[in-house]
Amino acid sequence: MRKSEIVFDDKDLPLREDVSLLGRMVGEMLREQEGEDFYAAVERARKAAIARREGTPASDDLVPLLAGLPAEDAMQLVRAFASYFQVVNLAERTHRIRRRRDYQRDHSEPQRRGIHDAIRQLAIDGMTLREMEQYLSRLLYEPVFTAHPTEATRRTLLEKQQLISRNLIRRFDPSRTPQEENALLAQMSAEITSAWQTLEHPGAGMTVRDERENVLFFLTDVIYRVIPPFYEAVEDALVRVYGPEAESVRVPLMIRFASWVGGDMDGNPNVGAGTIRATLAEQRRQIISCYAREIATLSRRLSQSVERVGINSEIIARVDEYDDLFPETAAAVHLRHGDMYYRRLLRLIGARLTATLGEEETGYDNAREFFDDIRMIARSLRDNGGQHAGLFVVRRLLRRVETFGFHMATLDVRQDALVHRSVIGAGLGRDDWLELDAAERTRILQASWDTPPTDLSDNQEACDTLAVFRAIADSQAFYGDNAIGPYIISMTQGADDVLSVMLLARWAGLEDAEDRLNLDIAPLLETVDDLRSGPQIFASLLDDPRYRRHLENRQSRQIVMVGYSDSNKDSGIAAARAALRSGQEALVKVMQRAGVELTFFHGRGGTISRGGGKVHRAVLAAPKGTVNGRLRVTEQGEIINAKFGLRGIALRILEQAVSATALATKLPAATPPPELEADEIMALVARVGRETYRGLVYDNPDLVRYFRQATPIDVIERMQIGSRPASRRSGDGIENLRAIPWVFAWTQSRLVLTGWYGVGMGLEAAETEYGLERLQDLAREWPFFANLLDDVEMVLAKGDMEIAAHYSQLAGEEVRYLYDQISASFARTVAVVLRISGEEQLLSAQPVLQRSIRLRNPYTDPMSLIQVDLLRRWRLGGRKDEQLLDALFASVRGIAQALQNTG
Repeated sequence: MRKSEIVFDDKDLPLREDVSLLGRMVGEMLREQEGEDFYAAVERARKAAIARREGTPASDDLVPLLAGLPAEDAMQLVRAFASYFQVVNLAERTHRIRRRRDYQRDHSEPQRRGIHDAIRQLAIDGMTLREMEQYLSRLLYEPVFTAHPTEATRRTLLEKQQLISRNLIRRFDPSRTPQEENALLAQMSAEITSAWQTLEHPGAGMTVRDERENVLFFLTDVIYRVIPPFYEAVEDALVRVYGPEAESVRVPLMIRFASWVGGDMDGNPNVGAGTIRATLAEQRRQIISCYAREIATLSRRLSQSVERVGINSEIIARVDEYDDLFPETAAAVHLRHGDMYYRRLLRLIGARLTATLGEEETGYDNAREFFDDIRMIARSLRDNGGQHAGLFVVRRLLRRVETFGFHMATLDVRQDALVHRSVIGAGLGRDDWLELDAAERTRILQASWDTPPTDLSDNQEACDTLAVFRAIADSQAFYGDNAIGPYIISMTQGADDVLSVMLLARWAGLEDAEDRLNLDIAPLLETVDDLRSGPQIFASLLDDPRYRRHLENRQSRQIVMVGYSDSNKDSGIAAARAALRSGQEALVKVMQRAGVELTFFHGRGGTISRGGGKVHRAVLAAPKGTVNGRLRVTEQGEIINAKFGLRGIALRILEQAVSATALATKLPAATPPPELEADEIMALVARVGRETYRGLVYDNPDLVRYFRQATPIDVIERMQIGSRPASRRSGDGIENLRAIPWVFAWTQSRLVLTGWYGVGMGLEAAETEYGLERLQDLAREWPFFANLLDDVEMVLAKGDMEIAAHYSQLAGEEVRYLYDQISASFARTVAVVLRISGEEQLLSAQPVLQRSIRLRNPYTDPMSLIQVDLLRRWRLGGRKDEQLLDALFASVRGIAQALQNTG
């Protein structure tokens, strides 16, 4: 399709204008900073790329134009295109904010997938206001930020992106003057230029401290701001649906945040007891500092004098009490402010927060005490004419304290089950521990509960592991129970892996006097086989009296984490999705019989093949009983910035997640009628898909060589984006490589193999056995099946076999045949997906996404072709040329910006 044939709806014309504006700014910046010759080179590449896509006679010009460029020129060219994508991504996100505002101005219909829409649907289903009030108290959405960055943008660049977006939003105002418009444009141009002059990534590798700073940026600069507006949106929706009576409803806490940064030890030797302590200390410092700044602002705003308006007596009593605690602060209050009791109290509260940061005796013991002080002010304002004189901003602070406490985000802890087995074996004096099967290890653990461990002081792994459990206990004592989240066991394969954690905690002294363990233990089921074994693992655990008592002490609640990345890497997307669905359904039945409340923790990544995509749709399509009012899900890599980088987008994401949780719990997805034989069809698609996928990935020895040669995996492994190594264990095998670089590399080469391979063969087999019409009916009647097809269709639309063909030339002739095999399978998969959808082109039913991909492709192609050329030259030189490697790093980042979904 020609660029001129791509159509924008009227509602999207402002997006087109923003993209054009920002694109011109990037062009002007390149002219100014790099000169006319460089700008002309960028334009030649851009026009040649567009001509190639449109099939004009000039379409063969692009490859020779980009071949053999000096490393510095290649890097600058890639940076130029990446700069364009940075502003395009901002424009698209800002347009989403614009569209949300359009909906908010139009009261005729609530925005789909928003909180107003969800409350209205539940009311239509018959839920009364009082039932709604009780129902909301069941809901909890908990996004968990993880340090799996495939994109680690520096904080200073994130701040520049925010400033550009805010200026785009200011341009929504039609009353702005020409002078104001010029000022906005000048500010945006300045940010674009200074971003060009900023090194995107420092030379040193990322540390845990860097990752912590990255996550805290989003928590303090974005999420902290949007929490009160979220609850205000819920309150507004209740009034709109139920009328004035709903004004009295107290909307309960429905969102909490968690993080893995500083607590995820799985394969990362840089994380341990020290980072757990340091992370919680820094989170505490940052959130209390946020409160202190807000308290200072409130003290200036709440200027009420007792000569003019009354105040509650408890305010006066608290001021007198705090005057004694903080005499210097009390003495510093100007005589003219003596009758301003709110101002006086707020300044004294600020002094107590400072004392809290310094861990002084006069500080707050916990966030509850601070919350009570602020709530006291809210009561007094409400009782004394302050409804429109400060109560609104005080209530906003209360919402933040309720959400973040003094810990800001719960810190999860994660470790590989193999580490626990190793330490347990040493502690029990069993050199054969790893050779025993899971059932035998379980039996021995049950019999060894009261046996003290052998002397482990010379075993560094054991000392480090036990130190982590002690850090957990100390952190709970100092920061409160909410500071530490579940202890997650990676690669759980048996009940012994869960009992091992309990025994290690016992050895470290975590149990109280009554042998109770104040810690949730969450097995992580990652592979398809592990997901299938989940019900058996928990049946065994529930038969263990000690574990049953542990669950009773945890209010009969169990968290189970399910992994989307490794199950996909293990068996392909169709088999992974089927195993996740059936595994969750089976676990629900086991837990319901035992009277245990089950919460699934979804380990989703950014890409479709790692569980990404539209979470709202996935939640609504979840099997009955698997949501149960709670949604806990990881947010990884570039997705954190995409979802939580701008306040307007973050607010929309929170609304979508909570509304999906509310609807999926009360109105679960429809089950397809039995005559469609949905389970049988999905089982066939999954089985054939798995056989096809594993036949290529694990059974064909040439695949590893092709992967290593025809993708930039060797560059990705050297990028040091995160603090964690790219492989779990040594060795070049696919089994040892983490899912993130595995997906990242295939995405960069435009094959995006992990998001579709095997599905086409599975669908063809089902079409042969059940007929096309049956599959079409199933796509209409079963949200789970429709979601799978939609996700695969999006991945196929992002794939590009022509560009992938250039990468295939990097592979040796003896393995290059694999490209032909993969390309042929790609074409067959596209064909069968289109037959089921009844469309002529991919994404015809999603025109906005289709348009976005088509507009991006011509600007992505030059970066891909430069990357291929750089890879060839770098490898021919023995991978020693640092300038070529730096240019390759820039190309990986640029393509990631262009495709948005990476690893």
